[in-house]
Amino acid sequence: MWGDIAARAEPNERADFIKKTYLHLLGAVVAFCGLEAIYLNTSFAGDAMQRLMGAGNFGLIVAFGLFILASTVARSWANGSTSVGMQYAGLALYVVVQSLIFIPILYYAAHLANNQNIIPTAGTITLLMFAGLTVAVFVTGHDFSFLSTGLTIAGFALMGLIVCSWLFGFNLGTLFTVGVIVLACGYILYDTSNVLYHYRIGQHVAAALALFASVALLFMYILRLLMQTQSRR
Repeated sequence: MWGDIAARAEPNERADFIKKTYLHLLGAVVAFCGLEAIYLNTSFAGDAMQRLMGAGNFGLIVAFGLFILASTVARSWANGSTSVGMQYAGLALYVVVQSLIFIPILYYAAHLANNQNIIPTAGTITLLMFAGLTVAVFVTGHDFSFLSTGLTIAGFALMGLIVCSWLFGFNLGTLFTVGVIVLACGYILYDTSNVLYHYRIGQHVAAALALFASVALLFMYILRLLMQTQSRR
């Protein structure tokens, strides 16, 4: 069974929970980077891109649906199971699914963009923004759980725009990209305050998964914004 809510736990238990959460987040990020390095330095990414382009919009919709399904299963395993093995299986599944979703944008950035530093730049900006938001929550001590409803509504609205763009072939511009970056920042504030106030001792794997999802979203759209900016030059 889970322990007490982290905010009500003993200081040493709470500190240990927070430490484990961010160590697991670091492990998830390292695993994600390792998978992407393998994809981009072998024929896997190129083959995947050819198949995705050949499938057209229908293939994109199917891929998006599978991503939602796999993400739901992964979160269920990480959040709902008291089995340590199932928690780690959920986190591992989510990292693998995210690494596959990132193939198109990273393949383009690595092989087709004219700036070889665009991926490291996006990664650095993501790290700095995540660190700044995390420090803001820890220093101020604010509970951002009130953002839940607004984030959910905004998330569904943005997903609807993405699906419509795939179905009807219109481009999502820079304003959309900035909107998703703002949404990702909101999720980081929300997830970080949940680590401090709402997760229970023992749920560090689930907390790490939630943070990883928000960081991945932020990184993807910062990279997208950099590529959009570069294309105008």
